[in-house]
Amino acid sequence: MLRDSMRYFAESRPLQYLAAVVLAVFVYFYALDGLHIPRNGDENVYAHITRLTALSGDWLPLQSNLDNMRNTKPPLLFWQGIASTEGGAQWDRWHLRYPSVIYTLLTAWLVFLLGRKLGGAWAVGATASLLFLAFFSTYRFGRPYLTNPAETFWLFLPFFTLLYWRERAFDSRFVVPLLLGAITGIGLLYKSFALLAPVGLALTWWYLFQRRYRLRPFLLHDVSRLAIVAIVALAVFALWFVLDPDPQAVWQEFVVGENAGKFDPHGDSYWMKLLWGGSSVWVLLLGYPLNAGLLAFPVMALFVVAWQRRYRMNDEERMLWMWMIVLFVIFAIPSQRSARYLIDAMPGVALLLALNWQRIPRVVFIASLLASAAVLALFGWLAYNLEAQMSGLYDAAFWAVLAITLLLSVLAVLQARWTRGLTNVVALLTLLVLAMLLRPFDGEAGRFDVAAQQATQDKDVWVPCDFRASWEDYRFLLPAARIHGYHAQPPVPMDELKANYALFAVQLPLQDKPCAECEVLGSRLEIRGRHNDEEIKAMLGGDVMQQLFVREWLLRAPAGDGEKMQNVEGCR
Repeated sequence: MLRDSMRYFAESRPLQYLAAVVLAVFVYFYALDGLHIPRNGDENVYAHITRLTALSGDWLPLQSNLDNMRNTKPPLLFWQGIASTEGGAQWDRWHLRYPSVIYTLLTAWLVFLLGRKLGGAWAVGATASLLFLAFFSTYRFGRPYLTNPAETFWLFLPFFTLLYWRERAFDSRFVVPLLLGAITGIGLLYKSFALLAPVGLALTWWYLFQRRYRLRPFLLHDVSRLAIVAIVALAVFALWFVLDPDPQAVWQEFVVGENAGKFDPHGDSYWMKLLWGGSSVWVLLLGYPLNAGLLAFPVMALFVVAWQRRYRMNDEERMLWMWMIVLFVIFAIPSQRSARYLIDAMPGVALLLALNWQRIPRVVFIASLLASAAVLALFGWLAYNLEAQMSGLYDAAFWAVLAITLLLSVLAVLQARWTRGLTNVVALLTLLVLAMLLRPFDGEAGRFDVAAQQATQDKDVWVPCDFRASWEDYRFLLPAARIHGYHAQPPVPMDELKANYALFAVQLPLQDKPCAECEVLGSRLEIRGRHNDEEIKAMLGGDVMQQLFVREWLLRAPAGDGEKMQNVEGCR
């Protein structure tokens, strides 16, 4: 089987892989400035902190108007945002996000180098890097302004170093441990000192494995190396306390609130939450295939293949599995559990998939291709219905890319020699189709026009808020307005909005009209990102368009000048 695998990669054509890599880079930069790219709500929180910190003129302390949400993360992400936006002068999503894409592509480059070395062929590395970029978790969390791209890079780099320069790296007494400590410390300064737990445990396991579990040489030679890594990493993280003029706030808000708070079951018992519900260990167990998105089937098959080959794996495969196991165990301990916490292991998952590419049955790849086709059909149905209601949203390029992707899916299913090679390409193209489906909501149809922006200049505007700091998006839609948020879940009655706010935005179903006595300043299309149980049931019953898409109206209340408006606490 190994000989067949090597023959498969040896027969691969460089130009095909080069074209796939160019496609991947294009997919990751396409629509990077959009407000509707797949992302996480925390992006707005981080953007808020970055904007206010930049306005303060100081790098520390971090600034925020959010309740209990200032020192939510170490400062390195916010410093990155301040630098990439030139101190807030270039305040747009592109400048906030492009460092994230660079980090993600750098991680893909590490995956390529390691795959080429471990697999003995450049095509193994290319396949591994394309797999990593085709994972939905990489696309969703590796592009927005979040901690994940930098965290994944800096925490994967120590393990890359030990695997790439195996004997020399493990035998180094001081230089490599010092380097690993500094690298890990940068990762901690992006996310949390708590990440030293999985990194330290995995490195300990690797050093023990390298000694073939002989305890005496490990204690005599390797414990000191691991101590150097831990001390240096914590020293780098401790720079936050040294440089911040209010270290007590850092301790209370970050160490106690942000980190220790993750062990709070929030009402339920710890054991109940461990075994039941959306944060249970069983949900976390599905984290690796869920992170893979359309490639979930090959990832699940990888676990089966690994179990079948558990006595025949080489050392490098075993060490990558160790890192995956450690991350799962560590992140199963807190009360808050999410597949997102396992993203740091996804470069290793991509490597293991590439190394076992030919061992995974073809039917598994066909399942992924059929899943892609189903998703593409859904995208086409949504686009068709939107186009029927509002013509001109989608041009020929969208339908051409959709058709080509479906055609490649069919070709890969019917032709065995194309199945494996096209699976990654189809997954990447499906991500591109998703971006093209969402793109009109970032264009003219999804923005307030110039007249609306001028009408709200230097005025207080109240906008719907369904997550912390979600109103930060409106600073890009109405850049000259003073933006405030109001709680939009459950929906606020129109009469209450008119009574409380002089200028406000409200989201209504596509066919609904705003109040007759209100002055319409503008409108735009919007996608609803959060739904309650009743709305989800309605969508499952077929009422997708009315629940998923809304029209947002920018209105001036009858009182107009705001003198009769009440001073109502907003969304903070």
